[in-house]
Amino acid sequence: MRCRARVAILLLLLLCGSVRAQDTRFEAAVACIKRYEGMHDRRHHPYVGYGHKLLDGESFPVMTETLADSLLRSDLKRKCAVFRRFGADSLLLGVLAYNVGEFALLGHGTRPKSRLIRKLEDGDRDIHTEYVAYCHYKGKAVASIRQRREEEFKLLYIK
Repeated sequence: MRCRARVAILLLLLLCGSVRAQDTRFEAAVACIKRYEGMHDRRHHPYVGYGHKLLDGESFPVMTETLADSLLRSDLKRKCAVFRRFGADSLLLGVLAYNVGEFALLGHGTRPKSRLIRKLEDGDRDIHTEYVAYCHYKGKAVASIRQRREEEFKLLYIK
């Protein structure tokens, strides 16, 4: 009986360590998004807070830091859930989707799946080039967006 209890406690401690590591990565992702998105105001409509896109019927007459942080975390969790099947890469893909949208990655209608998703589905995790390729705005590569992608990749990619 004592041996089983020790094994159970050991497993629980290992699980807690894993959860803490995931929490740390999630917090790093939130901080990175905040740094690059900045706080949106009326000029950025329909985006509010740290890049939350207003949905039909949503309005936030007063956007506080607390509300913006809450919206960011909720949106990021939702994006990560979409990519849950990719396991360790779900947070990385969720952060990218927070900025470019899920459909840019997963495809929709006539839009095909991205090379990034196709590689991951094939079991190839050598995705650095495909990930940082999401650095274009209006068809042109933007250095600051590429820098953001590099930082996200360094922070969130698990080897």
